[in-house]
This record gives sequence, C-alpha cells and structure tokens, in this order.
Amino acid sequence: MKILVTGGAGFIGANYVRMVLAEKSGNAGDTVINLDVLTYAGNLENLAGLETHPRYRFVRGDIADRPLVTALFDEGVDAVVNFAAESHVDRSIDDPDAFLHTNVAGTLALLDCARRAGVKRFVQVSTDEVYGSLGPTGAFTEESPLQPSSPYAASKAAADLLALSFRTTYGLPVMVTRCSNNFGPYQFPEKVIPLFVTNLLNDQPVPLYGDGMNVRDWIHVADHCAAVDLVLRRGEPGEVYNIGARSEQTNRALTEMILAELGKPASLIRHVTDRLGHDRRYAMDPTKIERVLGWTPRHEFAAGLRATVAWYRDHRAWWEHIKSGAYTDYYERMYGERLRRSAEGHGRRA
Repeated sequence: MKILVTGGAGFIGANYVRMVLAEKSGNAGDTVINLDVLTYAGNLENLAGLETHPRYRFVRGDIADRPLVTALFDEGVDAVVNFAAESHVDRSIDDPDAFLHTNVAGTLALLDCARRAGVKRFVQVSTDEVYGSLGPTGAFTEESPLQPSSPYAASKAAADLLALSFRTTYGLPVMVTRCSNNFGPYQFPEKVIPLFVTNLLNDQPVPLYGDGMNVRDWIHVADHCAAVDLVLRRGEPGEVYNIGARSEQTNRALTEMILAELGKPASLIRHVTDRLGHDRRYAMDPTKIERVLGWTPRHEFAAGLRATVAWYRDHRAWWEHIKSGAYTDYYERMYGERLRRSAEGHGRRA
C-alpha cells in the first residue's frame, strides 16, 4: 500500500512514519510519501536516517496546494493519513487565520483531491479538544457534542465535519480519529512536557497556567500511532474512533512528576495567568476502538514519562537546535543541493 502521510515531519506524524517503516512493523510492503510544508513544528531531524530508505520519500509542500497534491495522487496513492495541522492552542489565539488555512482549507483540498483520485482509505487525525471542556466526572464518547473552545479546536472540528461529509456526500472512505494529549520523543518544545523538561534541564523556571488543576488525559505517541494505523487498515468508513489511555493527570501533578524525575526543586514553578478559554478537563472513553478493533495502549503513564524525560536528556542537541532555530538548517543540509540539482536537470530537459 502506498500511503500519503501529511504532516509527517511533525511530532506525531514522524513517529507514525517511523513506525510504518520499521522492520518489525509487519508493513514491509508499504511505501510512504511524506508531504510536509515544514512550518515551525515540522522538523526533518525527526526523520533523520530515513533520507535514503527505499520505501520513503519526502515532499515539501502545503496540503492546500491542489496541483501538487493532485500530482502526488496521480502516482497511485492508496491511502491518506492526515496529520497536517496547526496544533498549538496559544498560537491559534494569537493568529487564528493560519489555523483556518491549514486545518480547514487544507483539509478540504486534500479531501477533494483524494475523492477525485479514488483513494481507498482516508484517516483524518483529530483531537479531543473538539469536544470542549468536561466537568469533574465522565468521559468523552464518540457521541459527545462538539463544543470547541479555542480557534484551534474549532478549526479541527470543522475539518472533522468536512471529512465526514465527504463520506456521506461522495462516498469517500473516511475515518476520523480523536486522541487525547500525546507525549513522547520528538515533540516540539512549546508543548508542556518537552517545554518543562528542557527548561528544567537548563535550571530555568517552568510556567504553570492558573492554579495548575486543569486535567489532561495522556497517551504515549507510540500507542496513538498504533491506533491510527489500525483504523487505517481495519476501521469502518464513516466512523469516528476516540483514542485515549485513561491516564488523567492535573497539570500540577504532571509538573511535580517531572520535577521529581529530574531532581529539581518546586521553587522553579512559576504560576502564570491562565490561558484564554482554557478547558478545565479532558478525558477520553476509548471503549469503541478497544471493543471493535481490539486496540489497547501498551505504555503505562509513569514509565512512559520517565522514558520520555530520559529521551530529552539524551537528545539535548535535538531540542537545542529547535530552541535556537538551527533545526531549520537541516532541510537545506540534507535536501537543498539534491533539490537544486533536480531543478537544474528539469530545466535542461524542458
């Protein structure tokens, strides 16, 4: 199967690409085209070592670029996994336009091109944030109403509805996955866990929103990727699948766990003004995907967090490149000359 993975240089997308191409994945016949525009969160260092993999190809581009996407589908793409998204809530509050471009207009373009190409499977990767905020009890199910609180969440809810409408209207075999908060290697250090870990490794303070009692439901990125892949291969078109590991933590408790793991004092916590529209609690009910597809998470939260902290401790150069902006040099170093040669050759043939 030839899979177009969009946003494959981002945190979750890169972990998914690595999983599909892993020798022991059971997907030895699959090839991956990774389409990523390389925004601030798209980092090709996340995929270092795959540049010459025989079943992998990177294409730099925007999912809203219909001629480019059409050209890729013309190569015979069988399936799409759409990770491409602007995903940082704080950035959506400051600049919602960028989120509408990628998450709504981009998803629409991708769906329409996939429909015209007769793509056999399409997974729209979404988020628990489309459901809004929970009270102190209960969990989101696939039947929970969509009540997004931020421009980011609203843009993802719109993309979900577009995807499902393409199933109803055109028969495109679309499935939607909605996942809780991810953690693990290669996560861009604006997100809370890598931000706090990297700050603390440099003995810098960590900013904790409000009273720190907002609750998030955490899942290791490898478990999320395994669930997405299972939906791609065995999910029922037109269905929504919630993905979560039943690992709720308050932000305060999470911060204390990271402090303890790194042996840092609580004096490094800085309470900051709460985020606008900050949802109080998320919790996902993954019963459907467990019952229908047989998926279960394999990573227990505390052990996964310890391994994640260790990964950032052992990969200081990776996150220092990001915090300094040097990670953007990787594309030029690995692909720049190759692409220039390709362009020159194309010019000579024209």
